[in-house]
Amino acid sequence: MDKLSIVATKSTPEIVFDPISGLLSISGQSYPENAYKFYEPLLNWLEDYLIIMQEDTTVLIDLHLPYINTSSTKCFMMLLEKLDNAYLTGKKIQVQWRYNVDNESELECAEEFKEDLSIPFQIIPKEESQ
Repeated sequence: MDKLSIVATKSTPEIVFDPISGLLSISGQSYPENAYKFYEPLLNWLEDYLIIMQEDTTVLIDLHLPYINTSSTKCFMMLLEKLDNAYLTGKKIQVQWRYNVDNESELECAEEFKEDLSIPFQIIPKEESQ
């Protein structure tokens, strides 16, 4: 399976989904004009990956989303629900959400996602300069 890489734009995050290392990274602002169109390839890639994922692989979802709009939030929840369902069937999956300590809404967003999931979910403060 190929790595999925999407370069960040002003309104979309950088995506690096590496099937070899098991690191799935999403980093940046998310307010595309058509959120579903942007997130659909990620959802499809993830669905395929979870089918072939090796039993001994631990997947780490590394997130840093300083801003995410409502339509992106819906798509993002679909992505996290796929991961949560896989976790509940025995797959090894962890989420780490890095947030800027100066951005209270970013922390609140992470906490809201965490509430709805069973996956081990760490919320990690980071200084703006990191």
